[in-house]
Amino acid sequence: MDQQTKAALKRDQFIDTTQHGLDWASENRHSVIVGSIALIAVLVVAIVGAIIYNSRSNQANIAFGQAMQAYQTPLAQAGEPVPPGIKTFPSVTDRAKAANALFMATADKYSFTPKGKLARYFGGLTYIEAGDNAAAESTLKKVADGWNHDLAALAKLSLADLYRQTGRDSLAIGIYNELTAKPTSTVSAGLAQLQLAELYETEGKPEDAKKIYAQLKDKDAKGAAGTLAAQKLNPSPAAPPQ
Repeated sequence: MDQQTKAALKRDQFIDTTQHGLDWASENRHSVIVGSIALIAVLVVAIVGAIIYNSRSNQANIAFGQAMQAYQTPLAQAGEPVPPGIKTFPSVTDRAKAANALFMATADKYSFTPKGKLARYFGGLTYIEAGDNAAAESTLKKVADGWNHDLAALAKLSLADLYRQTGRDSLAIGIYNELTAKPTSTVSAGLAQLQLAELYETEGKPEDAKKIYAQLKDKDAKGAAGTLAAQKLNPSPAAPPQ
């Protein structure tokens, strides 16, 4: 077959393929138009959704920053004058209540943003400082049940501390064991075990505490948890009086 014939055949195949595509598009014009509109609609929704989410995230960042600023406001020192323009709170409780209102407002308004979820966690902490244990427990439980495992672990650790403060050691022990079995980047197994050992010490169970310290010392000899465990097992002697 000569080159001329091959070129003609290729040209005919191209024409046939193109004609077939045009015929299919003509026959399915309605489906093509509907499909194109649907695709454009999906793209528009995705773009608008991303713009709205970014805007909400920025607003959440600002609101969280304002709440954190209130949380970090200094306390007034008795007998010391407050410099002009410097805001202070008379007590930890007053500061916690003020910050809590801002944290919870941020959490409720921007609940689907990262800062909104973090604000709810701080809302739980400030509820504790404000003396509202019931609200603290319910708030921290919501965070503990969230999909963000790192933040959930911190909430569980705070819940365990709240349970210890309110005489519910068995619930705290359950949380420490859970965190030990499922550590995260925010709460390591070693940290959970140290907290459990300290709880046993406060309960008057030194042998149970020593068993945990000994295990940590062997498993994490060069880590922070192992170092602290070794110090607990062999405390430094008290300095002689001067």
